[in-house]
Amino acid sequence: MIETTVDGRYQILARIAAGGMGEVYRAHDSVLDREVALKMLHTSLADDSGFIERFRREARSAAMLSHPNIVAVHDWGETQGTYFMVMEFIRGPNLRGILMRDGSLQPAQAVEVVTKVLAALEHAHAQGIVHRDIKPENILIRSSDGEPKVGDFGLARAFADSRVSHAPGTVTGTVQYLAPEQIEGHPADPRTDLYATGIVLYELLTGQVPFTGETSVAVAYKHLRERVPPPSHANPMVPVALDRVVLNATERNRDRRTADAGTMRTDLVQAADELPPASPLSELAASVAPADETPADRLATVTIPRAISPKQRRRQR
Repeated sequence: MIETTVDGRYQILARIAAGGMGEVYRAHDSVLDREVALKMLHTSLADDSGFIERFRREARSAAMLSHPNIVAVHDWGETQGTYFMVMEFIRGPNLRGILMRDGSLQPAQAVEVVTKVLAALEHAHAQGIVHRDIKPENILIRSSDGEPKVGDFGLARAFADSRVSHAPGTVTGTVQYLAPEQIEGHPADPRTDLYATGIVLYELLTGQVPFTGETSVAVAYKHLRERVPPPSHANPMVPVALDRVVLNATERNRDRRTADAGTMRTDLVQAADELPPASPLSELAASVAPADETPADRLATVTIPRAISPKQRRRQR
C-alpha cells in the first residue's frame, strides 16, 4: 500500500494512470502549494542498480528541459524502497483517450498537435536528449487552452537500457511506434523520434496505426520490411502534402528521413495552408475525460527479439 504523503511533502490525492514503469498519482505539493503529478516507479525497478543509476542521470537531464510543450520535471527521489519523479500536472486527456473516443482527428487538429510535439522534440534534441518512446499515451492535451505537452522524457531511455542490459539481444519499446533501427538494436538518435512522430501523425489522421499483427515480432517485421503507406489510402480526406510529411518521416533508412524536428515542423506548417479549419484543440480536450480518468498504456510496452531469424521471416511472407 502506497504511503499517503511522499517525502514528507507530496500528499497523494488520486491515482491517475499505470504504465510499464510505475503508477502516476495526482498530488499536492505542500511546500509550493500546487498540484503535481507524482510518478512512483515499480518496486522491482528499485532492485536494479543499473536502472537506478540511469534513472538518476536521465531525471537530472529531463529536469533541465524547459519548454511550453514539455511536461516539466520538478523533483525526484527515493522513498520506502522505491523511486519517484514529480512532474507538472496537466489537467486534460492524453491522445490515446481522444483517439479511443473519436477514432481520429481532423487534419488541421492533427497538424497542430504534431507541430507542437516537434517543437518539444527540437528543444530536447538540442540538449542531446532523445525521447525514444513517442506515442499517444505520452502526449497530453491541456483542457484549458488545448496546448499539447510531451511527457516521460528520460524515463524511456533509462528503462530501455535497463531491459537490454538484463536480456542481451532484446529491445524494449511500444512496438507499433518503434523505428527500424531500434528493432535492429542500433542506438537511437533524433531521427528515431521523428519516425515515431510520423507514426503518431498517421494514427491521428486515420484512427489506426499503419502496422498490426498477431504478435509483436510480426509487427516488428513490418517496420523492417514494409513502407508506411500514405495516410490518404486509409483516409481520402488527407491531402498529398501530409502524405509526404508522413512518408518522409517514416523512411526505414534513417539517413533518408527528414533531417530534424525543425525541418519536419516547417513541412507541416506549409502543409497546413491547404487544410480546412477545424475546431480548437481546447474544445476537443475539454469534451474527453481528463488524464486521471483515462485508461493509460492501452498499447503495452513489450520486449521483442532484437534479431528476427530467417525462419521467422519466412513465416511472415
